[in-house]
Amino acid sequence: MDTINWSGLPFGYMRTDYNIRCYYRDGKWGELEVSSSEILNIHMAATCLHYGQEAFEGLKAFKGKDGKVRVFRMEENAKRMISSSQGIKMAEFPVERFEEAVRKVVKLNERFVPPYGSGASLYIRPLLIGLGAQVGVKPADEYLFLVFVTPVGPYFKSGFKPVPVCIMRGYDRAAPEGTGTIKVGGNYAASLVAGNKAQEKGYAAVLYLDPKEKMYLDECGPANFFAIRGNSYLTPASTSILPSITNKSLIRLAEDMGMKVERRPIQLDELNSFDEAAECGTAAVITPISRIDDLDEDRSYIYSKDGKPGVVCEKLYNRLLAIQTGDEPDPYGWVKIID
Repeated sequence: MDTINWSGLPFGYMRTDYNIRCYYRDGKWGELEVSSSEILNIHMAATCLHYGQEAFEGLKAFKGKDGKVRVFRMEENAKRMISSSQGIKMAEFPVERFEEAVRKVVKLNERFVPPYGSGASLYIRPLLIGLGAQVGVKPADEYLFLVFVTPVGPYFKSGFKPVPVCIMRGYDRAAPEGTGTIKVGGNYAASLVAGNKAQEKGYAAVLYLDPKEKMYLDECGPANFFAIRGNSYLTPASTSILPSITNKSLIRLAEDMGMKVERRPIQLDELNSFDEAAECGTAAVITPISRIDDLDEDRSYIYSKDGKPGVVCEKLYNRLLAIQTGDEPDPYGWVKIID
């Protein structure tokens, strides 16, 4: 453990000691099992491999100045995984079992929780997959719920600094009324081509437009989008956006800061009117956007000329992080201490 450079961690996978597994067989969930193996034994006809019966979550644990380990809003992740399960006909893993598994895996791997002040955190990845063998297109009769953890640094190498993003109309992340509102791997697979092209051009991510009319803002590949205009916090609403738990939390913080929150369809031409723009999610927390380049229309929208985050984004970021790490009181009951 002494060899880990906590402050230099990438956002990547590092082997830890244990993961937690639970199998659904004969119509019911079994007991939580502790495993030290990184390998899954999967039937070649498993529905997760052929028909996309797979859902996942992402949440984080933080070590505070007081030495206590806190997990942020795991009940919301449990509920969202149930929603994903309903969306692609998988067995639902109960909220209380989800929280039990998260607590157990964090406690077992506590030596991998990065120290306070390192800028790193313990990333927690719950996964639910269809194990049952099927050749016809239908739900599996067996499932595996799994949770593993890995210490991570910032999602973007720049950390909390503004990054450029781009708009490319030739790509959609998800279809209207499709799986965009649930956290399944297929949505992310659909974003890989555009995401790679954007990165090759020097952008951190793609800001997708609505897949139906290409007139409204949707979300970024790995995160929700929000903007600040005057005293308003604006974030898109559509039938293809994943409900981000981080965005939900920021909305509450913005309201308590006296801001007006607008969650509604946001037209593309409103980009000109924003004072600040950012993407948000568990992995990125908040990543301010320096500019948005519309590559099809050859237009740019600038939100940071000096390379610094906007005042409101910085205030929201600091407030959320302070709650997550225990530096400030948590009046919302968002954090759970692992003891």
